[in-house]
Amino acid sequence: MIGPLPLGPGQLALAAALLLVNGALSVWLGLGLERRLLAAALRATVQLALLGHVLRFVFELDSAAVVIAVCVLMIALAGREAVARTSRRVRGLVWHGVFAMAVAGGGTAVLASGLVIGVEPWWAPQYLVPLVGMLLGNALTGVSLGVDRALAVVDEQRGSVEALLALGASRLEAARPVAAEALRAGMLPIVNTLSAVGLVTIPGMMTGQILGGTEPSLAARYQLLILFLIAGAVAMGTAIAVALVLAQVIDDDPKLRLDRIQTGR
Repeated sequence: MIGPLPLGPGQLALAAALLLVNGALSVWLGLGLERRLLAAALRATVQLALLGHVLRFVFELDSAAVVIAVCVLMIALAGREAVARTSRRVRGLVWHGVFAMAVAGGGTAVLASGLVIGVEPWWAPQYLVPLVGMLLGNALTGVSLGVDRALAVVDEQRGSVEALLALGASRLEAARPVAAEALRAGMLPIVNTLSAVGLVTIPGMMTGQILGGTEPSLAARYQLLILFLIAGAVAMGTAIAVALVLAQVIDDDPKLRLDRIQTGR
């Protein structure tokens, strides 16, 4: 089985030419997306090129302190990005997002690297950094959807929540229906992915490993590992973030505190 073939600037430019289809459709249908498409493509190119150089430097250093610092930075950025997408906010939401990402993304990645895969040392950069990145990217979506849905349901269905509290429901009992709907929203994308994988799609990691020369059955096992880790990280991160948010909008009395919800991004 051959290994990965080199890709030069010319080959990437040829692949990038396919974006002209997107631009042509945008112009033809008046979507107004051509400038945003160009900016997004340029941004992705610059970011991934820089990431490639940074990771090569990190891999060459092979230092636990550097690897952990990179992972902490990724977690902080992911936590901020997760809550930046929500249409409603509460005080300290960024810290909620960072904590959820640290436990769901960072914790799950360390568990996978050290115990599941059994990497020695557990912080080996070629394993830990990509694992953290993949888990954060997916958990981020779940946290964002879950928090946004939780705050929306509390705001839109305030009457139902206040009625439960008036009837003597505890803080947990009043929050449970809201949390259930929020968790459903956050977990649905990964459930759909698990349902379609292998039948409709070949996931990116498996595709990359096969193109890199990995035996397909081994690539499939690694992909399953990643999907299971992602599912756990999404559920964990969404649950933590939603619980922290609901603890603020339903206080200890217990009383609904809609004054703590801010609208707008």
